[in-house]
Amino acid sequence: MRKGRVKIKDLQPDPRYGDPMVTRFVNSLMYSGKKSLAYKIFYDACDLAGERHDGEETGYEIWKEALNNVMPSVEVKSRRVGGSTFQIPIPVSSRRKVTLGVSWLIGFARKRNGKTMADKLANEMISASKGEGAAVKKKEEVHRMAD
Repeated sequence: MRKGRVKIKDLQPDPRYGDPMVTRFVNSLMYSGKKSLAYKIFYDACDLAGERHDGEETGYEIWKEALNNVMPSVEVKSRRVGGSTFQIPIPVSSRRKVTLGVSWLIGFARKRNGKTMADKLANEMISASKGEGAAVKKKEEVHRMAD
């Protein structure tokens, strides 16, 4: 028997930027409860992205831009009607948008070539903020399937 909906916990803002979204990103980035290491990777990636990007934007602004470019607005769900299965486009809730965007950004950064995770994440953030990269392609693929 189901117990009901899970209460959504409020996240503490991160130490450097004071943004709870950064904490959510770091929680997804973290392995085996090593949160301080995950914060170090994220902050190093932001610093690297700020240095490498050809503009006056900081690493934090690049990360926010990348996350906005990766978040999908629609997704497809399978529905059985009669004997056949149809892919039906469904608008994505704001919470799920963020979850998908964060997981795609981190997942494709892990698959990328680079020496350290901070280096890989910085490269993925820069390419996603420009509207390129594997995470943005994934979003476009999901949108194309919804059409």
